[in-house]
Amino acid sequence: MQLAQQRRAFIMETVRRDGAVRVAELVERLAVSDMTVRRDLDALAARGLVEKVYGGAVAAPGTRVEEPGFDAKTALAGPAKAAIAETAAALVEPGSVVAVSAGTTACAVAARLLDVPRLTVLTNSLPVAELVRSASRDRGEAAVPTLLLTGGAPTPSAALVGPLAELVISSLHVDLLILGAHGVSEEAGLTTPNLAEAQTNRALIGAARRVAVVADHTKWGAVALSGFAPLDRIDCFVTDAGMPASGREVLADTVGELLVAGAE
Repeated sequence: MQLAQQRRAFIMETVRRDGAVRVAELVERLAVSDMTVRRDLDALAARGLVEKVYGGAVAAPGTRVEEPGFDAKTALAGPAKAAIAETAAALVEPGSVVAVSAGTTACAVAARLLDVPRLTVLTNSLPVAELVRSASRDRGEAAVPTLLLTGGAPTPSAALVGPLAELVISSLHVDLLILGAHGVSEEAGLTTPNLAEAQTNRALIGAARRVAVVADHTKWGAVALSGFAPLDRIDCFVTDAGMPASGREVLADTVGELLVAGAE
């Protein structure tokens, strides 16, 4: 991570915690010039992450710096996630190695992979791991996918992240990655409010031969703190029929393949 990114992450963490930051305090805490702090605030304001005020900045209305828990996200856009999961599950071939990232939509895909023969599932998602383990207890290990869990430290969204997770992931090769995202936009690409999860997602992308993103229409236009992939890195983007025409147009022109679940 470059120094500018570290400073801006610190600023956003302070805004998240305190609701505001002052330029003078940041100059002292970061040991940089007044001009450097103002440039950082300009950059964050341009991304819609803060709102500049006299002498500092405050959290921008609607800024996505808070990380919802897994249970809270499960209740959002349920029908859309179900449709996406059905479409994305059809991308998985028997006998392959599939990585499934954290996130409720990715977990919904994993639930539809339990009957795929000879499948190996690598995941950094605690709910996905529990899903496979529960099926194994009910059916027997031979009847469900082989589970590989990355290890790491858990986040509020039940993702395992950090150096241990990245070390395990970087030593493996997977055929397909099912990847969720907190936000998706033309300019920022795929984003998440958790810096460590962004880094782990980059490791998952690096280990995958193909990357399939699963994201419902409510994610379009949302920009969280940390980006982890541009849109042109995505081989397949699976969304629902609620995706606006403008979003479909951008995705169709940028990603390898766009699949719209439930579209006529």
